[in-house]
Amino acid sequence: MSSPLLEVCDLRKTYRLGHVDVPVLKGCSLKVDRGEWLAILGSSGSGKSTLLHLLGGLDRPDTGGGDIRYEGRPLAKRSTRSLDRYRARTVGFVFQFYHLLPELTVLENAMLPGLVPGGIGGGPARRRVRELLDRFGLSHRLHHRPRELSGGERQRTAIARALANDPQILLADEPTGNLDVHTGKEILDLLAEAHRDGLTIVMVTHDQQIANRADRDGRLVDGVLGPAAAAGSAQSVEDSPTLA
Repeated sequence: MSSPLLEVCDLRKTYRLGHVDVPVLKGCSLKVDRGEWLAILGSSGSGKSTLLHLLGGLDRPDTGGGDIRYEGRPLAKRSTRSLDRYRARTVGFVFQFYHLLPELTVLENAMLPGLVPGGIGGGPARRRVRELLDRFGLSHRLHHRPRELSGGERQRTAIARALANDPQILLADEPTGNLDVHTGKEILDLLAEAHRDGLTIVMVTHDQQIANRADRDGRLVDGVLGPAAAAGSAQSVEDSPTLA
């Protein structure tokens, strides 16, 4: 049996607010196989975004607070350069609120990850994002700025940006949370297409209907990830206390 692409063991994360320690993750464990789509459910403030930031190397767990491994290698033991490359090339991020730069065009926004250290470079990035934007129905919008786009067009641009460096894993934080139902479905269809092409996806959401698009789902409650207990969801993990 092959080892998981991404593995988390007993992950703990605490924030300091004033004089008070606020534990957010309290021993979260999970495994994600190559090419899998995992949805993580949870209410607002449950730690879903914190978990994605840790998986993507944007934040670090508490000292002694568990382990995150990509292809069996702990992120904590990577050099600064290796971790920069992991963030640039291995993972792509999609957020609820797009985070497009208003002064840049669609093409320029989507190309940004290819231009950072560790990215694929300007020429390859331009070719790849042009292909992605064409596939996403935005070839007529290349030189428009975010204010000229609909919400769905902005999110499609953000997904193209996330895929600019051809990452192994897409981390999606409420990717349809700022969209209407119809437009949200279009975005999920794009993610499903990328998943069929082999992309591994970890997506957080508060909506069980959205989570049902994934291969399996789990629920983050009180800082621990366990099976989603939604009735009628054949894709929920029913028999495991964690998603490990």
